[in-house]
Amino acid sequence: MAATTHSSPMSFLLSHPQPRSATPGTRLPLRSAARRVRCATDAAAAASTKHRRAADENIREEAARHPAPKQGLSAWYEPFPPAPNGDPNERYSLDEIVYRSSSGGLLDVRHDMEALARFSGAYWRDLFDSRVGRTTWPYGSGVWSKKEFVLPEIDPDHIVSLFEGNSNLFWAERLGRDHLGGMNDLWVKHCGISHTGSFKDLGMTVLVSQVNRLRRAPLSRPIAGVGCASTGDTSAALSAYCAAAGIPAIVFLPANRISLEQLIQPIANGATVLSLDTDFDGCMRLIREVTAELPIYLANSLNSLRLEGQKTAAIEILQQFDWEVPDWVIVPGGNLGNIYAFYKGFEMCRVLGLVDRVPRLVCAQAANANPLYSYYKSGWTEFQPQVAKPTFASAIQIGDPVSVDRAVVALKATNGIVEEATEEELMNAMSLADRTGMFACPHTGVALAALFKLRDQRVIGANERVVVVSTAHGLKFSQSKIDYHDSKIEDMACKYANPPVSVKADFGAVMDVLQKRLKGKL
Repeated sequence: MAATTHSSPMSFLLSHPQPRSATPGTRLPLRSAARRVRCATDAAAAASTKHRRAADENIREEAARHPAPKQGLSAWYEPFPPAPNGDPNERYSLDEIVYRSSSGGLLDVRHDMEALARFSGAYWRDLFDSRVGRTTWPYGSGVWSKKEFVLPEIDPDHIVSLFEGNSNLFWAERLGRDHLGGMNDLWVKHCGISHTGSFKDLGMTVLVSQVNRLRRAPLSRPIAGVGCASTGDTSAALSAYCAAAGIPAIVFLPANRISLEQLIQPIANGATVLSLDTDFDGCMRLIREVTAELPIYLANSLNSLRLEGQKTAAIEILQQFDWEVPDWVIVPGGNLGNIYAFYKGFEMCRVLGLVDRVPRLVCAQAANANPLYSYYKSGWTEFQPQVAKPTFASAIQIGDPVSVDRAVVALKATNGIVEEATEEELMNAMSLADRTGMFACPHTGVALAALFKLRDQRVIGANERVVVVSTAHGLKFSQSKIDYHDSKIEDMACKYANPPVSVKADFGAVMDVLQKRLKGKL
């Protein structure tokens, strides 16, 4: 699919002022050309200041003065997947507090695709591109710049945003060239470059915005707070967005199973933090019981609202490739909502004509918490929950994932693959990536280890465009890196360990070390 650009004619004229009378191939006099550039610059400056808001008005108030036109778009909950003998008309308003279908299954947010399809794919591409990098409320967010595909009916004044998204998609040149058999089109989508350091911000802005809408007039629902069970990143995101909205947050964390960097985030944001002597699955069971008894809104990925925000990362990847579709996207998998969210974003763009196909998806799991991998290897015959073993990829240390059915739909629809990584494989992959300029988290190490395996198996070719999704920032998992480089991990060779060298403060001693380290390079 050929790369296309979608700048407006006016922006083109402002950046490329056209002479009124000049034949093709002729040059304007320098003074005339300079005058035209200056005039165009003045015009652009005038345009930029013409609509500037009053000094005592904030961007939210400015947005209220310039409401977007009504487009007749809507969304609602439907059972996922539809129950074979269920009510085909079962659906729920997004303003209802409901997490399960009448049969006890999952729910999914569905959009009025006919209404969206009244506008062409080119229209949506141009609209989304026009909002990138702006501060206009709420479109400066990478999530809310796709508002029509997320929560089309929410009032911008109810949105709780920290201008999340718009994360870096960087070319992993050296890793692909030197360590993956000459891959020349390897990219990393660094979703960890976000407000709380993980991709969870993308979903939490949507969920907390909807809770904010429910709590405020005219709905005025009696929601006392928002709660979640977490392996670390979800609690950080929930706490930050609830703090921004002034809504109480309650988080259940498995004791001694998350990093200190993750633990301090909800504490710092003022959440009520309960450290429980169980694993994530135990925390999840408890939060479900509590939210059934108290007016606390459930924020886990059982709630499909979060997936609406997470799917925008897929749309963002397409934007960053000028609406060209990558061949592969590799996503770490724990509770398994994210792999479905990526599929949903790509598929929505395909159905509405923004692109003409979807990429193949790979879900990468830690071998110590790999129920989806086992299910995949069995030919999707029977899913067996497991008790997850400890893994450095602690955020995906989940043995009974809520969204397993969603993940299967995504993988089957994209001819996808599930791969696993041992602790040594994921830590080595993470550390090797760091040697090429990254600072990856262990979960990204799982995805990278899966890529190494698929390259070795020749499933992924050297010239294919591959995106590895980095779900969190490496700074949140610094202890695992310290242990690795100190070679303190039991039964692990730590192949790429690079410990600091203790040297006397003496010129000769320093020179001896440097000459050994730089042998053959001086």
